[in-house]
Amino acid sequence: MTARIPALTAAAAIAAQIVYPLVRGDLRDAVTVCVVLLLAAASITHAALTRGSRWTAALVLATAGFGLLSEVVGTSTGVPYGCYDYSVDRLGPALAGVPLVVPFAWTAGFYPVWCVASLLAGGRYRHLIRMVLTTVGVVGWDLYLDPQMVADGQWTWCVTDAGLPGIEHIPLTNYVGWCVVAAAMAAAMEWFDHRTSDAAAPHGTPPHRDGVPIALFLWTWLGSALAHSVFLDGPGLRFSAIYGWITMGVLGIPLLIVLVRSRVRRPEIPDTPPRA
Repeated sequence: MTARIPALTAAAAIAAQIVYPLVRGDLRDAVTVCVVLLLAAASITHAALTRGSRWTAALVLATAGFGLLSEVVGTSTGVPYGCYDYSVDRLGPALAGVPLVVPFAWTAGFYPVWCVASLLAGGRYRHLIRMVLTTVGVVGWDLYLDPQMVADGQWTWCVTDAGLPGIEHIPLTNYVGWCVVAAAMAAAMEWFDHRTSDAAAPHGTPPHRDGVPIALFLWTWLGSALAHSVFLDGPGLRFSAIYGWITMGVLGIPLLIVLVRSRVRRPEIPDTPPRA
């Protein structure tokens, strides 16, 4: 039963995301919190089962811990994302103006991308490639996240005319900041990956064991593009669907190719020879 917890939690998170466009007001805020916590729980429990407790502790420290620090500094100084503020009391308790649920969004977004990058990266420069792919994937995820949350009023930007075409109300500094923070997280996890893996869950976990985070990545990549194009309303969401699909697709398209090839090449079980 324990082995099913990540899948069940991920399924609950997906169900909550499906409900999100159907609700408004306080109920939507509650659903938002549930989505973040369920996605984070799916990532954390899966990491613990497949990579060990020490690796998982490193993941939470590098993502939620560093994410909280970057958000506190960001809302106080404008570095590294630009000037922005969270809405008060909508997402639960806050620390220094940052809702405490927000750091776990970093965990929820980072881990599936890391697992996909781990599957795709190879060769002599595997670790560098994984860092780059993880950074690109996390920034792609924010190209969905930021426009959606701004449209919902969860936070606001001081500068509203310095962004990508179609989503000018989210400044480019935001994505520069995400690149820097995501790269720092990826570098930290590369370091931890070699030094904190439990003996029971050594480095090099077989890719087939990452079915849950891979499914969450595909759901986020494709489901968010559909939701922003069809089911959600707000400034720039049609454009964010395109930007997010393209950027996460840097990992998503190769991932689909790998998955199709692995299925095609799956060896068949030979027929049982007839008895003499």
